[in-house]
Amino acid sequence: MRKNPTEVKIEDRIYKINTSYKVALECDKVARDTSIDDVERAMSIIYLLYGEKGLNANLDWNKLLELGQKYLSMGKEVNNKENKRDMDYEQDFDYIKASFMSDYNIDLEEKDMHWWTFYNLLCGLSNSELGNCCVLNRVRNLRNFDLSQIKDAKTKQKIREAQKQVQLKKEEKKLTKEQESKMNDFYKSIGWE
Repeated sequence: MRKNPTEVKIEDRIYKINTSYKVALECDKVARDTSIDDVERAMSIIYLLYGEKGLNANLDWNKLLELGQKYLSMGKEVNNKENKRDMDYEQDFDYIKASFMSDYNIDLEEKDMHWWTFYNLLCGLSNSELGNCCVLNRVRNLRNFDLSQIKDAKTKQKIREAQKQVQLKKEEKKLTKEQESKMNDFYKSIGWE
């Protein structure tokens, strides 16, 4: 059985990882935030995962980011092709909390756990076509339901309306020209053009 990692090593330097699932979810939020640029995104993720020590280790930033991505993806190959998302950690967190409570009797408000443990439990939530299904997976199944399977117009309309109620919000955060200009000026002032 593979042990959940708690640190990374670069040459002889060891960096402790903040392994809380809450930190990993924050990293996901930062990674998807289109209102910040790539450098700021990378620095934020390094800081979240490794703290001040990682942020101050500018010679190791690239490797820390690479190891951080490997950690966050649980050592699996990252597929950069965006599959259709049927879940958002932030938007669906109430469903996640309810599902952890119903399936595992774990109150996520009170219990912290390693990111890998959280992710494995999330993947193992009940999901059955027979109806024994946690609330998160009922919502995900509804989002993924193929309306072409339904012939009855009234039933199809009811399902379409239900899908609209639980649909994922669009991610369309854009910087204004003024914000972009100020950010570029800042980076020029510190030598990060």
